[in-house]
Amino acid sequence: MAAVPVRRLTLAALSIALVTLATVIIRIPNPATQGYINLGDALLFTLALVFGWRIGGLAGGVGSALADALGGYFIWAPWTLVIKGIEGILVGTIAFWGVRGGRHPGRIAAFAAVLVAGAWMVTGYYLAGSVLFGGVAALTEIPGNLVQAGVAVVVALPLSVLLRNALKRSDYGPHAP
Repeated sequence: MAAVPVRRLTLAALSIALVTLATVIIRIPNPATQGYINLGDALLFTLALVFGWRIGGLAGGVGSALADALGGYFIWAPWTLVIKGIEGILVGTIAFWGVRGGRHPGRIAAFAAVLVAGAWMVTGYYLAGSVLFGGVAALTEIPGNLVQAGVAVVVALPLSVLLRNALKRSDYGPHAP
């Protein structure tokens, strides 16, 4: 088994920490389902658009689930691990579909990726909420999750371009899938 390069490991750990912080810093609770609206998706989308599906999935799943556990939302942590992990994988996979040679995804691909992933997040949390609290309570999550996904799209698309450009000027450079 090959060793994981230190840079890749450091990037993964930093990405997990950033998503955790973005998720914990601003939380708007939903008492009906014991869930909350947060800014974690904005960082999840940004990281997946810059670094690809592996970092997006890892940071999204582990970082968001860690935020749930640290914030006392233990009931949601396993669901979040799966939902947000898939969300990050979707963004990175769709955005980089067909992209070769270290190039970055185009605007249309990035936009499509975050829309699909946002729709998945809303659907995933509706399904999880239905299992945990019933379909009616789960419906109360949908408006907040739509807002969360919308804000994430508006923040992540320009932020990913800024981050990618900053990395191009550094000695690090983005590591697409």
